[in-house]
Amino acid sequence: MENVMNQPRKRPAWNSGKLVGQKAPLKLKEIWAIRLRLQLAEDVRKLALFDLAIDSKLRACDLVRLHVRDVTHGAQIAPRARVIQRKTRRPVQFEISPSTRDALTAWIASRRLPPDAYLFPSRQHDGAHLSTRQYARIVKGWVRSIGLGEPSYGTHSMRRTKASLIYQRTKNLRAVQLLLGHTKIESTVRYLGVEVDDALIMAEQTDV
Repeated sequence: MENVMNQPRKRPAWNSGKLVGQKAPLKLKEIWAIRLRLQLAEDVRKLALFDLAIDSKLRACDLVRLHVRDVTHGAQIAPRARVIQRKTRRPVQFEISPSTRDALTAWIASRRLPPDAYLFPSRQHDGAHLSTRQYARIVKGWVRSIGLGEPSYGTHSMRRTKASLIYQRTKNLRAVQLLLGHTKIESTVRYLGVEVDDALIMAEQTDV
């Protein structure tokens, strides 16, 4: 009995009671629903963060560490940017759409951020960037605001959203692989959740 009492208790699994797996990407109508709410609220910070998260397709750890100089060319927001991914140490490029450039311009001007400053400074710690935990809470707020189930969405939803839309329109896995910065096409296949049904639909649409 004493041996049993002295045994350390097993900790519950980290995912006990939680829904795990791939996070769902946002649909176009959901993107615009969140964007409209941010515009009406005149929240220039979150609008810039939201738009750049969609365009960049970056992991949360890379997005929050961006500096102003990473997205600017001189005094202007650049149409394209290039960063080194923390996970793979490989470069990845992304486009910055006109609407995102407008949002970033308004945000940078509102805070008068210099080129060497973090693009999204932390509001809790001077000199630090927005943390991935803080970013995750912001994403949950966006999802909640339009009535989506929080467990199904997260920061990876932002990374997957535009990549998924591009794949749906083009079925070009190689292009999506490059945009996500994946080293292997198999990673892109798993990330997008490409299934046999996708292959069959493409086959059915191909006449020979």
